[in-house]
Amino acid sequence: MARRTGLREFQLSVAERLRTAASRAALSSKLGFQVGGRNWFVALHQVSEVVPVPPSVGVPLTQPWFRGIANVRGNLYSIVDFSAFQGGDATAGGLERRVILVSDKLVGGAGLLVSRMLGLRSPEAFTPGTKPADAPPWLGAVYTDAAGAEWRELDLPVLAKDRRFLEVGIG
Repeated sequence: MARRTGLREFQLSVAERLRTAASRAALSSKLGFQVGGRNWFVALHQVSEVVPVPPSVGVPLTQPWFRGIANVRGNLYSIVDFSAFQGGDATAGGLERRVILVSDKLVGGAGLLVSRMLGLRSPEAFTPGTKPADAPPWLGAVYTDAAGAEWRELDLPVLAKDRRFLEVGIG
């Protein structure tokens, strides 16, 4: 009987370690994407989903970077062109464009239009870089990968509270 209890405890211990490792990996995983020729990544747990660009309806008297409202499986999302929001050119049409839907835990019904997805990235593969002095508060950090390319981390919780991001109306 003692042997059975020992085996059961061992199985529970292994299961707990697997759960902990999986959640730690999920929290440290970053989703890479490209906007206006720059590489970005965001924490995976801050993203709800990535979808192809849905048809959207423009909203009058809004900022030029606000693309409009889109219906994604019965839910309405405001679509922000992340390149134009940063002061860059509007994201050009193309098959690689995607919309990153922000987690509802941060802000309900928001999506970022990006040029293309670059896949999952591991933070351990990056070297910390220097953040520009004039960086917006939602720029989490700057990193360099092994090939020397610069990567910027988007801090979605800070962006979701940014007054400019939330107020899309002109005036």
